[in-house]
Amino acid sequence: MNIRTYERGVEDETFACGTGVTAAAIASFVQSGGTAGTREIPVHAKGGDLSVRFHANGDGTFSNIWLCGPAVRVFAGEIQLPGTQAGA
Repeated sequence: MNIRTYERGVEDETFACGTGVTAAAIASFVQSGGTAGTREIPVHAKGGDLSVRFHANGDGTFSNIWLCGPAVRVFAGEIQLPGTQAGA
């Protein structure tokens, strides 16, 4: 499954959104008529390939939900707060 995410606050498309990827994968599973058991849904986001692992309990609930994939730093920065000294 492919997904694109637009995040409020960022006000732009982002590489991925963990909550959105997880929700979309489970919604796709439900829409396809998935059955109870442990499942893994591969998801391709702008930032790379992920997967969502979960257990469908058979009563419409889910447990043991995991978002899996690499963690990659995409930004680093520093901010100086008023009243502080740089490097302190």
